[in-house]
Amino acid sequence: MADRSASSPAIASALRTLTVEAAGLAALNAALSNGLGEPFDAAVALLKRVQGRVIVTGMGKSGHVGRKIAATLASTGTPAFFVHPGEASHGDLGMVTADDAILALSWSGETVELRDLVAFSRRFAVGLVAITSDAESALGKAADVVLALPRAEEACPNGLAPTTSTLMQLAIGDALAIALLEERGFTAADFRTFHPGGKLGAVLAQVRDIMHGGAALPLKPIGTAMSEVLIEMTAKGFGCCGIVDQAGLLAGIVTDGDLRRHMKGDLLALPVETVMTRGPKTARPDQLASEILDVMNRSKITALFAVEGGRPVGILHLHDLLRAGVA
Repeated sequence: MADRSASSPAIASALRTLTVEAAGLAALNAALSNGLGEPFDAAVALLKRVQGRVIVTGMGKSGHVGRKIAATLASTGTPAFFVHPGEASHGDLGMVTADDAILALSWSGETVELRDLVAFSRRFAVGLVAITSDAESALGKAADVVLALPRAEEACPNGLAPTTSTLMQLAIGDALAIALLEERGFTAADFRTFHPGGKLGAVLAQVRDIMHGGAALPLKPIGTAMSEVLIEMTAKGFGCCGIVDQAGLLAGIVTDGDLRRHMKGDLLALPVETVMTRGPKTARPDQLASEILDVMNRSKITALFAVEGGRPVGILHLHDLLRAGVA
């Protein structure tokens, strides 16, 4: 299909928008290497010290960006929520405590609705970080730390609709969140604590969250006749049976494949150790379920045992991963 960019006004407009906004991000990137880096470090240090919450605020489009920044901070280990500056002036200032810090967004730095929040922060010594384009604005002068973003052309042809400016605010907010995440040593397991739902939650699920344990485990000791092993396999429904030694350690596994390979007249009378597969693939309960899915796919198996100290504590089937949304 021919490239329509030359003939489509909409595509040409989209390309201009992306070019202008990319220039804004490039300017922000350059600023962090030349002048903005020091206050950025100071902002991260201030927000990391907070014992309470990071209160994110902003009006209009800056407010919409602020809500997203608050959500990103909260989901990556920095407790945060958004307070609307208008509502703050009508009672929501009670949400802010001396243990909190305020992250205020205003491109101009002169947003009237922020006045009461700023005054409150100064009166009660609540840390204030400003994201603005004007360090000499009212907000900039009041703040403990000013992240003065470089001025950039808006993608709007009239220069009015916040586009490049809000993208830059969002980008610096993401940069703060990720820097704080790394400072705190926030892990994938920590992320799942705050994000147990959806595809991300499933991908970050651990084996222990999905495995079957206790009486559901299909287990028999070494020396058991294959007739009893077959009954155990049928009763538990995993298509396999784990074989444990006298110390309770997993010594092997009998699978449907093992049964087919040893199919002969005296199979049911054989002791299990003559049929089982020794040294089977296993998992740890604290492993990511997504890792185990990869092991199953590469090894072409449908079930494996979770072990602790060599002892089977759970069993995980491919169907469990499918039901949990891992696959």
